[in-house]
Amino acid sequence: MAFTMHSHSGQFCPGHAVDSLESIILHAISLGYKTLGLTEHMPRTSVLDLYPEELLPTPQATLDSLFPRHEEYLSTAASLQEKYADKIHILIGFEGEWIRGEEYGSLIGELAKDPRVDYFIGSLHHTAGIPIDYDKALYQAAVKACGGAEDGLYEKYFDEQYDMLSALQPKVVGHFDLIRLMSEDPARKLKSNPKIWGKIVRNLEKVKEFGGWLEVNTSGLRKGMVEGYPKREIAEEWVKMGGRFTFSDDSHGIGQVATNYLKGLGYLESLGVQEVWTLERETHPGTVGGKKSGLREKSVTIGKFKASLSLP
Repeated sequence: MAFTMHSHSGQFCPGHAVDSLESIILHAISLGYKTLGLTEHMPRTSVLDLYPEELLPTPQATLDSLFPRHEEYLSTAASLQEKYADKIHILIGFEGEWIRGEEYGSLIGELAKDPRVDYFIGSLHHTAGIPIDYDKALYQAAVKACGGAEDGLYEKYFDEQYDMLSALQPKVVGHFDLIRLMSEDPARKLKSNPKIWGKIVRNLEKVKEFGGWLEVNTSGLRKGMVEGYPKREIAEEWVKMGGRFTFSDDSHGIGQVATNYLKGLGYLESLGVQEVWTLERETHPGTVGGKKSGLREKSVTIGKFKASLSLP
């Protein structure tokens, strides 16, 4: 019953990921995945929101390609969902952005209405309008924009995350503490700053209030972090609240599918967590009468998850 709720392909995320969407699906099947959430990045609306790798051939050319590419992604995903329906349960989603709240909130709402879309991930990759997970230089620019101290950036990140959570109420909350990735000390104890910790607890309470799931995302481990997302003190607080976890590799190509999965599952077991949650389409594949297929929540025990994996 292995799955991921967060994945990307080079076909629809060029420069940021590698490999075709179909090849990634086939690899996931070979590893024993039973459910695969496809979540390419949503289109952005300004050249100011592009990453350095997207500035060629010109920023405007990249920007003009994003909405057509998103439509091509949904069409391709729906076709592959049907093609491999007897081998794997494919969910079609996208990863949201929260760069300018009102503008992006409205766009996410519109994109989520498409009958092919099952869910979206609520994520932040920018704070104060600046990417915080691309490289150290941009991270430091974000620190400067938030007053010049890293704690100020952390506070701003969790405030913007709260706004996103309140406005969108995403079922899947992606890499909750991504802000740690480029920080001076990703393993720092966040409880040591009561102001930051208070915002974290507030945000967790908001997720619990609307029934969202916190994603255990193993991508931080392959990027050299000692702890993935969320770090232990956050995960322990979430467990105390009775919150539910989902599970993801956040893969950006075949080579990252199921990376560090056994470590991630062991981490959950060390927290006393016995199950993770995913979604299941009531009608699969496709839609009925142009309307979204119903979705039901489905729990998978960690034991069954491990048993279904076929890792090299």
